[in-house]
Amino acid sequence: MTQTNRKWQPLDLAYAGMFAALMAIGANLTAMISFGTIPLTMQTFFAIMAGALLGSRLGTISMIVYMIVGLIGVPVFAGFSGGPGTIFHPTFGFIVSFIFVAYATGKIIEAKPNPRLPRFLVACFVGLILNYGIGTTIMYFALNFWYGGADGISYGLAWMGMLPFLPKDIFFTVVAAVIAPRIYRSVRKSTYQTAA
Repeated sequence: MTQTNRKWQPLDLAYAGMFAALMAIGANLTAMISFGTIPLTMQTFFAIMAGALLGSRLGTISMIVYMIVGLIGVPVFAGFSGGPGTIFHPTFGFIVSFIFVAYATGKIIEAKPNPRLPRFLVACFVGLILNYGIGTTIMYFALNFWYGGADGISYGLAWMGMLPFLPKDIFFTVVAAVIAPRIYRSVRKSTYQTAA
């Protein structure tokens, strides 16, 4: 079986749970530092790694689990927040984006057997672009249409507000792309040995 059509094993579910937990840790590892309404977190890094290491299906599931756990009230989002009310926070779009980040990153890596560093770099940066594109767009609409006290922000200004985060996220995206191939091969080896 290929990684995209084989049945999931208990180890797969453990990996998915682990990345959901890592997202909670990454959300609050540096969340005491923020720019305006946006906390500085490690979530983008872990979302990219989830897709790179778990694949498109399982990586996506891990991000959905993370989001659901937060929405039911467990304080796993940045600033130890949670609950259905976070849907209306300007940064909720970034939480939604992590699902697409994991899926796209995993899908690009899965597209070729034995992927090498260049493919990981492309996949990880596509994930980063999706994170910023989806998250910033939803933040723009949130600030303008349903979040009080910030009327009249332009789409360009919303993007300018993301610039302080970009160097950190580019750095960690490169780190993810560099370390992921070796871990990827180890994970695949252990997973298929367990499945055999």
